[in-house]
Amino acid sequence: MRRLINQIFKFGIVGITAFLIDYGLMVFCTEVLGIYYLWSTVISFTVSVIFNYFASIRWVFQVDNGKSQTANIVFFIVFSIIGLGINQVIMWCGVDGLHISYLIVKLFATAIVMVFNFITRKMYFEKGDTQ
Repeated sequence: MRRLINQIFKFGIVGITAFLIDYGLMVFCTEVLGIYYLWSTVISFTVSVIFNYFASIRWVFQVDNGKSQTANIVFFIVFSIIGLGINQVIMWCGVDGLHISYLIVKLFATAIVMVFNFITRKMYFEKGDTQ
């Protein structure tokens, strides 16, 4: 149980850092560069996912799943694309559907995708033991 709490803490630190990258870059692209918010979220999400991948496999998860590094990267990319899809649907529904500021909707979308990411990465990257 202690290992899981420590891992959730580390995932939180990585997640907060990835969020700051994601949110900051999204605002910069939208407000400074004038890029449409849905394109800005794709750009910012992609950059934060790259950071998140390297931080997760080096610091958060004990990657010992018997799979090749290529298989691990493919998994990460596929589930990151699914996470991006979840993010984009929430962004579109909140901004275009409910007329809520993209700045607020992004907070909600990030929380949902973060839970999805933790669960899928933990299930895939680590063996079933919970020492």
